[in-house]
Amino acid sequence: MRRPQVASFAFKGENMKKFRIQIRAYDYYADFQISAEDDKEALEKAILDKLGQKDVKWEKDGFNSSGRKWITYEEVINDSRPIHYEKVLGTRVAAGAPEGGQI
Repeated sequence: MRRPQVASFAFKGENMKKFRIQIRAYDYYADFQISAEDDKEALEKAILDKLGQKDVKWEKDGFNSSGRKWITYEEVINDSRPIHYEKVLGTRVAAGAPEGGQI
């Protein structure tokens, strides 16, 4: 009797991250979130898929009257650890969540 072979491959979506996408173009602005792997091709495909679903809300934006267009993205991290603050030139600023063991 032969033993079944177990496939050893990474499941698609195992390295998925959540990103906030902001697009400004032609005097309009869109802000939405997507899930994608952290590489250029996967991020581009996820943005195009989201735009193709036609559920992205575009708002009129007078800010971009110069005709410039851009897309920005940032990873969304839901970290429950408290934010670490530092004083820089007498002003209290957030420096991100502390590393493990610093709480």
